[in-house]
Amino acid sequence: MEPTEKSKGPASYFPSIEKKYGQPVEHWFGVLREAGQLKHMELVGLLKSEHGLGHGHANALVAYHLAQQ
Repeated sequence: MEPTEKSKGPASYFPSIEKKYGQPVEHWFGVLREAGQLKHMELVGLLKSEHGLGHGHANALVAYHLAQQ
């Protein structure tokens, strides 16, 4: 992606996720991969309850993760 190109969809949350939680988004994708075959909201719940992410950030990560499968 070009530096001047604006991210859209779930990826638009990635810079703020990295800034707020201090981990690259790839870290969170690793957490999601390790969680296995859970449903969307189960994965969102895992990120929220076990890792302290907010709903919007968790939802964006899960949506992007599942779209890549």
